[in-house]
This record gives sequence, structure tokens and C-alpha cells, in this order.
Amino acid sequence: MALPTKRVLIVDDHAVVREGLSRILAGAGEGWTVGEASSGFQALEWLRREHADLVIVDLSMPGMSGLELIRRIRDEFGRVAMLVLSMHAEEQYAIRAFKAGANGYVTKDGASTELIRAAIKVMGGGAYVTPELAERVVLQLNGGVGEARHAQLSDRELEVLRRLVAGQRPTDIANALHLSVKTISTHKSRIQEKLELPTLADLVRYGLEHGLVEGGPPAEEFSLQMAPAASPR
Repeated sequence: MALPTKRVLIVDDHAVVREGLSRILAGAGEGWTVGEASSGFQALEWLRREHADLVIVDLSMPGMSGLELIRRIRDEFGRVAMLVLSMHAEEQYAIRAFKAGANGYVTKDGASTELIRAAIKVMGGGAYVTPELAERVVLQLNGGVGEARHAQLSDRELEVLRRLVAGQRPTDIANALHLSVKTISTHKSRIQEKLELPTLADLVRYGLEHGLVEGGPPAEEFSLQMAPAASPR
């Protein structure tokens, strides 16, 4: 008897990324069917209509962030497997993703075979993170390396900081995150207070030094090998 087809939902606000991921997953030889959502809200609507064995989530999305989406999926849909595919290779993002409920974390500069390997692992009930990132996560959790100051920021504050570092104006950030300009200004003030950085220039300098930069054009941030990937098993 043939096994039931596994269903994968890709959540990313860039169409080129979703299309690229769909081609990689279709070429994996696993017989997966793939759905797409361009936002966290659209993903929740999709999941209320359809079953998914795996949700692949981008962290940086307008409106509902990837971290917020992961929490809401975990609360509403229980044990569905979730894999983060992010441009951020810093351990702080991985730690936050796992705390929110993700089962795996890979970066967009990895190979397509790694994405397939991670998808198979987390759908099978396991967890996945690259060895390099895993080592840094363990070192930070065990106190082997000092925790960065921005670790004390909330998820929303970290997102606002990244956008400020990228040169976005408060109005642009408010529109992107579906918040008021006043709320963004409050977040900015709290960020400066927590990081003890009195000016915007200081924030930008700090963010650049720690690689906290909001992604550029989708074609640049998505660099997984696009050739069809053979099953890594």
C-alpha cells in the first residue's frame, strides 16, 4: 500500500523564494505536495482549511513575524512540524525560533540537499540545525560565550532594530509591521534604553557590527542551490 502523500506549506512574503523552494521540494523525489502562503495570516487561514505535515517559515515577514506565526501554529495546531528557513545565521535567531516552537533551523545560504535533509528529519519527529550553528547555540546557552546585549530585546524590538539598521524610517517600519508610528517610536526608545545607545547612529553601528540587518532584495537573500536535489537518505 502506498504511503499517504506528505503536505508541505511554504510561508514567505517573496514569490521568487516560494517558487524556488517549491522546485527544490518537487525535485526531492519524496512525492510531497506543496502549498504556499505569502504571510502569517494567510498561512493560518490555509492551515484551518488544509492539513500540513510540515510548515517552512521565514522569520522576516511584514505584519505577523515568523516567530509569532510559529507560536500561533504551535498553539492552534499542536504537533505540526515547523522548519525555519532564514537569512539569519546568528545563534540568537535560532534560539528564539526553537523557544517559539520550531523543530528545525536552516539558513538560505545553505544547499538544497540540506533543506531536504532537514525537512525529512523534522517531519519524522526529530530536530535539525546545522552543526556550525548548533555549536554556537550550545556555547551561548552554556555560558561558553558572552550573550549579546540584544538578547534582552523582545522579538518585536529585535525586528524593529533590524529595520532601523537597514535604514528604514519609522513610517516605513510601521507600515511594514502594521503598527502605528507611535508604537515604533516607543520600541525605538526602549531599544536604545536596553542597549544603552543614545543615538540612532549608535544603534545602526551596533546593528552592523552584530550582523543585524534586515534582508535585501529576495533574489539576493535566497541562495539555496536551485538544481533539483536528490533524496539525501
